[in-house]
Amino acid sequence: MIRLAVMIQCQEHGRSGSSTPEISGRVVRMEQLWQEFFSDPSQWWDNRFIKTSPKYPDFKHKSTHEGLWIEGRLNPIWVKAKMATMTLGHIHSGGELRSWVLDSCGNGGKVSKLCQEGRLKEALHMVELMVEQDTLVPIIAYVGLLKGCARRKALAEGKQVHALLVQSGYDSVTFLGNTLVDMYAKCGSVLDARNVFNTMPEHNVISWTAIISAYADNGQGEEAINLFQQMRLAGIAADKILFVIVLKACARISDLEKGKQLHSQIVKSGFEADMIVGNSLVNMYAKCGSIEHARQVFSNMCETDVLSWNALIAGYAQEGLCKDALALYERMKQEDMQPNSVTYVILLKACASIAALEQGKHIHSHIVNSGFELDVIVSSALVHMYAKCGCIEHARQVFNNMHERDVVSWNAMIAGYAQQGLGKEVFELYEQMKLEDVQPTHVTYVVLLKACASIASLEDGKRLHSQIVEIGFESDVIIGNTLVDMYAKCGSIEHARHVFSNMHERDIVSWNALIAGYAQQGLVKEALALYEQMKQEDVQPDDVTYVVLLNACAGIAALEQGQQLHSRVISSGFDSDIIVGSALVDMYTKCGSIEHARRVFNNMYERDIVSWTAMIAGYAEEGLGKEALELYEQMKQEDVLPNNVTYVVLLKACARITCLEQGQQLHFQIIESGFQSDEMVGGALIDMYAKCGSIEDARHVFNNLPEQDLVSWNTMIAGYAQQGLGEEAVRLLEQMQREGRKPNGVTYVSVLSACSHSGLVDEGRRLFDFMFKNHGVTPTVDHYACMVDLLCRAGCLAEAEDLINKMPIQPDAVLWRTLLGAARNHGHVEIGRRAFDCVVKLEPENPSAYVLLSDIYAAAGRRDELANIRK
Repeated sequence: MIRLAVMIQCQEHGRSGSSTPEISGRVVRMEQLWQEFFSDPSQWWDNRFIKTSPKYPDFKHKSTHEGLWIEGRLNPIWVKAKMATMTLGHIHSGGELRSWVLDSCGNGGKVSKLCQEGRLKEALHMVELMVEQDTLVPIIAYVGLLKGCARRKALAEGKQVHALLVQSGYDSVTFLGNTLVDMYAKCGSVLDARNVFNTMPEHNVISWTAIISAYADNGQGEEAINLFQQMRLAGIAADKILFVIVLKACARISDLEKGKQLHSQIVKSGFEADMIVGNSLVNMYAKCGSIEHARQVFSNMCETDVLSWNALIAGYAQEGLCKDALALYERMKQEDMQPNSVTYVILLKACASIAALEQGKHIHSHIVNSGFELDVIVSSALVHMYAKCGCIEHARQVFNNMHERDVVSWNAMIAGYAQQGLGKEVFELYEQMKLEDVQPTHVTYVVLLKACASIASLEDGKRLHSQIVEIGFESDVIIGNTLVDMYAKCGSIEHARHVFSNMHERDIVSWNALIAGYAQQGLVKEALALYEQMKQEDVQPDDVTYVVLLNACAGIAALEQGQQLHSRVISSGFDSDIIVGSALVDMYTKCGSIEHARRVFNNMYERDIVSWTAMIAGYAEEGLGKEALELYEQMKQEDVLPNNVTYVVLLKACARITCLEQGQQLHFQIIESGFQSDEMVGGALIDMYAKCGSIEDARHVFNNLPEQDLVSWNTMIAGYAQQGLGEEAVRLLEQMQREGRKPNGVTYVSVLSACSHSGLVDEGRRLFDFMFKNHGVTPTVDHYACMVDLLCRAGCLAEAEDLINKMPIQPDAVLWRTLLGAARNHGHVEIGRRAFDCVVKLEPENPSAYVLLSDIYAAAGRRDELANIRK
């Protein structure tokens, strides 16, 4: 009989039995397994109603773990006929058949269909009527309802189904218990899932999988791992699906040690060769930061797919190893493994994280060639990459060419404008988004509020706040935190405090945002008071709290408060934290206590580039250029690579001590490190060369910058001013305007100073008048100081005095002292006397004014007035 079935099966597949021994053997085994199943179903787990993938068997043997699929292509032809007459219910662990629940009326199928169509309430009402009428409810109906509730996250309806199960007496059915656990987990109620699990009469591997998944999927990785260990102690062997779930839990909480233990169990269980398990191992090691282990697992895999490659590429990207990630992508293509949309998204995020524009463009061309440009997720990632790389025009071009845009695409483009400080464009795009009926999410509002904060647009922030209240997002803790941050950065600390006080829920981020708000306003006492209140409310400060407070002390050079914070940092155990340690170094250097800074630096258990840069900057700010450069050499000996900020600090140190040779050496190292195109480094190079007297080198650097921003223009003009090259400064200003760059107040301070040092009086007058009329730059005290200096150097003292008297803002003592000095040089007694009176009124204790007036009287031969001054 079996042989005949084998022949029939093989013929159906177009083969003869004799020519396909392997197929024949498998068909024979299928025949035997189905006969075993129907002779004693109690030895098999029924997974039909809870399995999440067609790859999972419908029935699984409790001892051998062999599987059976009702739709299996090698099944005997009589299986479907026999299965059609019955639906298997629960089998007690002792082997007694509890029930074969028939669905003779087809009610179970009707309920399941309603659930699949999303008509959950109708399906539930149908079952409720059946229970009321004492009609037998097929188990398949309950399974359909529970799965429908899980899909729609309908917790209330799920609880109603649970109550009906209890009422019908099915609450002890194992696979229904498993389905209940799964339903509660997918509805986010882990506690209910655990209660069901705890009351189940028996647990099989599927029960454990359901509850472990519940904890893992709801972000409780540690408890998921603990439950897995309990299962092992109970003597239940894990299958590959469960290993995959627990590996993901380890990855989520970055528990490398537990992951390694799981790896050894997987090896012992023989699942290491399984590709899905292998992919999960690569992902776990990568997410736990052990890229070497991830690479080793990947290299030892017998078979890999695109998921394997993606996991390893993502690992490199996560570690900031963009070049390695791209190299792996190239190798992937060489091995004829086709990347998918996820591959490109990972690579684009890697490029975005390190602002690798050229690599990003390279990936973009591959995306176009591969046809993935139409994928909305990939296109959104492209927008994000270009925006993060500062190439907002390319980002907008990609955005405009998208055939389909979702809210993620809009959020990415809005965030791009916000990062560039383009507030007008941010809100124009937001309005366009609403016109196209795209509903903003809480992420949209977070991005918009951050944009308001970056451009200090309080009115826009208030309008957004009103909209957030209207749509009910105000209770979201992330929105609340962002509102506090926005108001604080817009200078409205009262509004920030009001939002904070009305938050239903506050976390450490909320406290840090408000503390940072007070700190940004220079209100260190209030920031420290809030810190004390925070501790009283049993909210534990984190490293960010201490960094914010230490930065506040550094900002106003509050050494005493900084030292008090230092003692609290030690008592809280954060003195070993590298970020807090770096903030302590920065605080002490900015408070002028370089010895304390060096002591903290020397005592740090671990130092990163931020720590080294902070200490080097401290020496540079104190004018200790030699010590700064010596520390840089020590840093290189310890194999710590400098970043762009390090080079900027070092170049400033060279500029301060006019050490051209050392600056040139740094320039060479900058080129080797690839930082020559960095805007900050370029500006610092220009400044260093100008201050060291090598204006030609400064101009060479300026001309070769890939893109000249406002800072680089201003630095170059200032360089000409420092060298007294006024005509060159004016010509550069004119070139700047021809290239469409709008000068700002700093630009005009530099160019007016250049005119002053070069005696370009008429040019200075013209520019002073031009800056407000044509560029809307309102003159500040600095601009007036340049003009007064210009006029005084040219001997136009009366004009200078008249300019000071007509200033729309209060002149300071420096302006009058400049005029007083010029009066001495040019022998103008009366102007000198009036300037002296103004200086003494503003600075009565300043002795220099008395010395200057004495010189004026002595030169003019006015002995009586001189005698009065000396008295």
